[in-house]
Amino acid sequence: MKKDNLLYVGTLASAILPAIPVTAKSQKRNMAVTNRQEPNVIIIFADDLGYGDLECFGATRVQTPNVNALAKSGIQFTNVHAIAATSTPSRYGLLTGEYAFRHPNTDIARGNAGMIIRPEQFTIADAFKNAGYATAAIGKWHLGLGDKDAEQDWNAQLPMHPGDIGFDYHYIMAATADRTPCVFIEQGHVANYDPSAPILVSYEQNFPNEPTGKENPELLYNLKASHGHNQSIVNGIGRIGYMKGGGKALWKDENIADSIAAHAIGFIHKHQQEPFFMYLATNDVHVPRFPHERFRGKNPMGFRGDAIAQFDWTVGKVISELDRLGLRENTLIILSSDNGPVVDDGYQDRAVELLGNHSPAGPYRAGKYSTFEGGTVVPAIVSWPKKVQAGQKSDALVSQIDWLASLSALVGARIPKGGAIDSQNRLSTLLGEDRQDRPYVLEQAANHALSVRTKEWKYIPPSQGPAIILGPNMESGYAREPQLYNMQQPYEQDNVALQNPQVVFTLQSFIEKERSGGATYKSPISR
Repeated sequence: MKKDNLLYVGTLASAILPAIPVTAKSQKRNMAVTNRQEPNVIIIFADDLGYGDLECFGATRVQTPNVNALAKSGIQFTNVHAIAATSTPSRYGLLTGEYAFRHPNTDIARGNAGMIIRPEQFTIADAFKNAGYATAAIGKWHLGLGDKDAEQDWNAQLPMHPGDIGFDYHYIMAATADRTPCVFIEQGHVANYDPSAPILVSYEQNFPNEPTGKENPELLYNLKASHGHNQSIVNGIGRIGYMKGGGKALWKDENIADSIAAHAIGFIHKHQQEPFFMYLATNDVHVPRFPHERFRGKNPMGFRGDAIAQFDWTVGKVISELDRLGLRENTLIILSSDNGPVVDDGYQDRAVELLGNHSPAGPYRAGKYSTFEGGTVVPAIVSWPKKVQAGQKSDALVSQIDWLASLSALVGARIPKGGAIDSQNRLSTLLGEDRQDRPYVLEQAANHALSVRTKEWKYIPPSQGPAIILGPNMESGYAREPQLYNMQQPYEQDNVALQNPQVVFTLQSFIEKERSGGATYKSPISR
């Protein structure tokens, strides 16, 4: 085992047990680190966490004390939009500063998809690496691995991985917890690889004599499927896709959060003496929700509520390590989610029955997959004790597409020509120095439909598709007629498109110009 890997394995205990005291010598050393100009930067990116899922954003049936404290220490943003209402296109846009509709194969990726972000593309990791930062991607990936779809050799070094797009270190899930392969990838290789159980993955057909959730439901001892998720079985849970082998490399769902937190803490510890950037993408609260027994059964909303509490725990562990090492003062933390919430997304975890009066999307309509606001309005918090005034709230209209250019400006990284073409430098808004609204934000639904939101209006063009997305039983927002909503009124209820033809025309022109590849405006703030 590599020496570096020993550090990460060893830190699993520190993620669960009380931290080792910091010596006076290390405190003095880290004081110099705190006083340096360059901040550490951590993006904590939750999965399917809705605007209304956190206590500080109005939730009453779950406690999130660590996130609450983070919000109090900085800025709580109330009008931030993910780039898309599903995971892969949202994460693609965040990391590249380019809308996913401009790039092929950015739908929800299979676990054996090839790399969607290619080495020649400029990424947020490139920006930090070029500025002298150590960089890491830890947790959920869902942006493909290897050079080509379905041609990965999971038993060897992958020929293409996050190391090729700017990340010095990565410890990632190949796709999502509900998709095969159910293993972590570390530095381009299956972590804890078991040579006695070579790995095969297919999204076309099962392997001989391998049980599936559909044919062997008696083997689903941890979670049963409500729809789909009935192919290969790993850890007593059915998945999407087929898999054979894995052995000791297979994850246990109840330990995923511990493993992600441990590797995040290990990276922080290793790079405490230099500026670092970490993209920390948690698995919570994506399905299958099967939290560690420390959390299971503790929340009245069942496993989904327990998973929110587990997410809060992960946030707390990272912040505690920063505090312990004297790094918190000069660390910029951005916490948000990849898209809106979903309750039943394929497993019988009683999330619908136990929801009670909890509103995962808060005051917004629908959720994940949808073109309504619940699909892309997400919680967002920015905290940097050294620079950002605590206790702020901002209703500025913000898009995650701008975070690449904004953070590049923060660290003095120059974006090359043709890179991050949709990202604007709005650093002053991100740091709470102003409340300047983006002129508009684009939102992408599961059917590729683009909608546009200004501070006052939300416009949804006509699109094809069912009114209800079956399975999650989610309103899609798809309709054959144009929809225009006044956002000063709640819940996108009154379609006023016919009464406001000029507004419809203007907002439709924004979408058409964006689709044609030409930006409709330039940032008022220079890159």
